[in-house]
Amino acid sequence: MSAEKTPIPLGSNFIRAIVEHDLADNKFASKKWAGSPGDATHQATGQADPAKIRTRFPPEPNGYLHIGHAKSIFLNFGLARDYAGVCHLRFDDTNPEKESQEYVDSISVAVQWLGFNWANGAESNLYFASNYFDFMYHAAESLIENGHAFVDSQTADEMRETRGTLTEPGKNSPWRNRSVAENLQLFREMRDGKHADGSLILRAKIDMASPNINLRDPAIYRVRRAHHHNTGDTWCIYPMYTFAHPIEDALEQITHSICTLEFEDQRPFYDWLLERLAEAGLLAHPLPKQYEFARLNLTYVVLSKRKLIDLVEQKHVSGWDDPRLPTLAGARRRGYVAEGFKLFTDRIGVSKADSWIEYTILEDCMREVLNDAAERRIAVLDPIKLVIDNYPVNQVEDCFAPNHPLKPELGKRVVPLTRELWIEAEDFMETPSKGFFRLTPDGMVRLRYGYVVKCTGFEKDAAGNVTVVHCDYLPDTKSGTPGADAIKVKGNIHWVSAQHAYAAEIRLYDRLFKEAHPGSGDRDYLNDLNPDSVKTITSQLEPSLKDAKAEDKFQFERHGYFVADKKDSAAGKPIFNRTVTLRDAWQK
Repeated sequence: MSAEKTPIPLGSNFIRAIVEHDLADNKFASKKWAGSPGDATHQATGQADPAKIRTRFPPEPNGYLHIGHAKSIFLNFGLARDYAGVCHLRFDDTNPEKESQEYVDSISVAVQWLGFNWANGAESNLYFASNYFDFMYHAAESLIENGHAFVDSQTADEMRETRGTLTEPGKNSPWRNRSVAENLQLFREMRDGKHADGSLILRAKIDMASPNINLRDPAIYRVRRAHHHNTGDTWCIYPMYTFAHPIEDALEQITHSICTLEFEDQRPFYDWLLERLAEAGLLAHPLPKQYEFARLNLTYVVLSKRKLIDLVEQKHVSGWDDPRLPTLAGARRRGYVAEGFKLFTDRIGVSKADSWIEYTILEDCMREVLNDAAERRIAVLDPIKLVIDNYPVNQVEDCFAPNHPLKPELGKRVVPLTRELWIEAEDFMETPSKGFFRLTPDGMVRLRYGYVVKCTGFEKDAAGNVTVVHCDYLPDTKSGTPGADAIKVKGNIHWVSAQHAYAAEIRLYDRLFKEAHPGSGDRDYLNDLNPDSVKTITSQLEPSLKDAKAEDKFQFERHGYFVADKKDSAAGKPIFNRTVTLRDAWQK
């Protein structure tokens, strides 16, 4: 993404400090850009890079993005935006067995939904690691030719046994001293499909006694016959992620390669590999540098891709876009908004220290944004009938409700009042508890935007549940008229006209897990699923909601924020999902 430089936010962090220091030192002044990724020879044909920095968001297309990825997206694209740079969207598709076009498409949509575009003029800056397979192969041959890599015939178990531990050095492979010619021959035979999967592996030749296990001759290429979503059956060998990733960064002229903390131990290999390829003339200085930050740890969710796949495939949820999942597709369908994620990532900040973030912080950010953005509407979720006995039978009267109490410029809408209304069952109590100020036998309340009414009786069904409340209205007390304050009442209840109401399906979503840390200790995380994570009801809504379009968002007065479901809503028949309640219901 490219944009004009904007003022740097006050809430800076250590990564921003690094970027500012590098720019002040003109660290990338000599960097060239030939208009597309490429090796040193290719980039030498270009001009000085117009992007002051280059970052990248590099997801593997083996699942849908989740809330944790939002933090990385805002960080990488935000840095590029704020420092007159470019952020690439790159698919790290080096593991063909778990990747698909479905995931590629979903990731692209999610990044755009959060408000970012990877285009920079005529450059799309949308890249695939698999498009660099040719260069990666030649880079591997270069390492072999310069004595920095060898083909190992050990089995996976044998390599594991000779790797050593954190306190004991590893042991050299018996095949470590093969000649350059033999290594090249074997590696080319691997490429040509002459060896079985797992029978040979190409390893970097570094130091089996290194205190960093990741430098103990790490694997960089393996034989794997698998159809690739982008390259088809062209290759039967594939690079390991730790080999591919730094090369991708270098070919794309990335200046700041920002990763989560679990890659910190891989940084020495990242630097080692790029220096060896630069020495061979394949890459040019300045080389990319890797920086790590703490990943998002959020209570009441699981962000493990394996666990998310299990939830989907075992049908604990309805799919990747189930509104209870922490996927961005699910969050969008639930009614979460990109601005809320931006506020959330700003609020939690960027640091090197791992910590747990309370889910309530994310919900509060969504409330804060939606409170400002969402128009108000009336919905009766658990309806019982209220009959105004002294109101004319066929009369329809206009009442006026503000679309947004904080934005008078949005005007008011008509809410029709008739003799029969729907009210919330909880707004009438036959035997009122202390502090109950709504409707009671012989009590009075105001119908919000309407009249004061006085209860005159009620009806019950065979089970003893109140089904109908009878009232009389006081004609001179309509809201907005001179007589509105003539009678003071403590209670104020909302309602919809039974004649005009829209009966709609409402899905009351809650947290998918009932425990803050699902599966902690020795528990199976599936045992922590919340059995009440969704409840489907039929409710009575004000008539204007019948025209809601998919993804239209509202505050249902008293109940919370709701969105018209983007998948199941039909024209004239929207289904609403609860995004978040007005207040945190999980506080203890």
